[in-house]
Amino acid sequence: MTNMKWDFKGTMVALTFACGGVMPASALMAAEAVFVLPSSEAGAANHDPIRGTLMTLADALIYDRLVVQGADQGYYPHLATSWESTPDGMTWTFHLKDGVKFHDGEPFNAKTIAWWIPKFAGTENEYLVGGIDKVEVVDDLTVRFLMKHPDANLLYNLSSAFMGVPSPKAFDAEGANYGVTVAVGTGPFKLESFTTGVESVLVRNDDYTWGSAASANKGPAKIDRLTLREIADSSTSFLELKTGGVDAVLDVPSDILPQYATLENATVQSMPGFGTFYMPINTTVEPFTDLKVRKATALAVNQQEILDKLFGGKGLAAHNFLIASLPESKVDPKFDISYDPEQAKALLEEAGWKAGADGSRSKDGKPLTVTLWTQSDTEFKRLTEVIQAQLKAVGINAEITVFDTSSIRAEYKKGTQQLAIRSYGWNNADILDWFFSGERLGYPNVSMWKDPKADELRVKALTGSKTPEERIANFITYHEYVLSQVPFAPIYEPVQTLAYNKDRVTVPAKINGPQFSAQSVLDIDVKE
Repeated sequence: MTNMKWDFKGTMVALTFACGGVMPASALMAAEAVFVLPSSEAGAANHDPIRGTLMTLADALIYDRLVVQGADQGYYPHLATSWESTPDGMTWTFHLKDGVKFHDGEPFNAKTIAWWIPKFAGTENEYLVGGIDKVEVVDDLTVRFLMKHPDANLLYNLSSAFMGVPSPKAFDAEGANYGVTVAVGTGPFKLESFTTGVESVLVRNDDYTWGSAASANKGPAKIDRLTLREIADSSTSFLELKTGGVDAVLDVPSDILPQYATLENATVQSMPGFGTFYMPINTTVEPFTDLKVRKATALAVNQQEILDKLFGGKGLAAHNFLIASLPESKVDPKFDISYDPEQAKALLEEAGWKAGADGSRSKDGKPLTVTLWTQSDTEFKRLTEVIQAQLKAVGINAEITVFDTSSIRAEYKKGTQQLAIRSYGWNNADILDWFFSGERLGYPNVSMWKDPKADELRVKALTGSKTPEERIANFITYHEYVLSQVPFAPIYEPVQTLAYNKDRVTVPAKINGPQFSAQSVLDIDVKE
């Protein structure tokens, strides 16, 4: 989960390979390209798919997965050529692609999978393979998963960004430093250098001949060298594309799209939404230990005004936690959270927060003043200022604190925040587990919400579903309970938008995936 984000001027970490400065795209050789990563992928601490908590496009290019997900939400073969499961869902068999090698020359085979799955034990990502009890090597290219319980979500988990397969030899040799000093996969690109909070530089894997079924190009990438930059300020990204400093900007914020439309050399391409903006509410600190105050705070958010005025009507107003394309988002309408300032005011009054002549509220002589955290990206700062004004309209005085994009996660782990503006990118209902599990307080559970009933419903949704239909029903019940306790306020579901220099790169008309990923990069060409 992306998503699941991230000090832009963070510590620079030199990797095993030396890297010189990055020249602007206009000065690069024809087969080189520079892309700007989405803000949601900024600040990754490493390129370790097993222990990492934030994966980026770089990881999708360094590592391959057993299966990948297409734009149709279906699953396509990659390192696995095919798979089947028993009717009771307790046994899965995967047939693996022959002739695949890691960047270090080591072979990929069934023994790799038997080594890989147990490595997740004790990590934040253990839940992705939590349903697997044992891994059996049937033969060199066949592996069997014996399940602890049926997992109707297994293929989705295996297609996630965290399920890239690293080289066992490299991973074990580097130990805790893996992903910081070296990252070795079977993917179409090799890691040349990594500078925390700044960029990842990748070079083409010339031996690559096993592209997934989701890409037209199954062989080596058409880009020789790819630099993936992190730029916190969306206006800076725009200027870089305008002046030729970069060739593409991934996931352009909606509020700056009109500026890209003015560029003669730019093409803008949109995809369906992949996540939401939301405001986590710290349920462990006053005044938000009171459900009435949490609900009032959420009802003060005018989602439609934000959609129309800040984002030009592009995207959707969010009324719960999940993206609208997921069936688990179809909760009973009574649980949806929508703008209602009069009810917000009434709830605050009931909670003892009385309005003064100027509209500001206080209780027992203490003003209703709270902190509102955000990150340094332009889009986040603009949105936070709008939320601040909307809260003030019902009598809540919110004081904004801005953190650099990568350092804010460390601050969340201290658990002192009250309100925050965040976003995630993920197209599966298990994102509820990621952000509201009582086992992940501080980060990613910025709401610091720990509720026994919620955890019971969460476990049932994750591990008690034998079929996809049962899983949907269980997650709807869990989702509705989360909404009833208001540990967050939903805000906005953006579209995904790619802007690129049409004079420099050619992008396929259809991006075959739930988001821009490795299969898209394989089909991109760089013009002379």
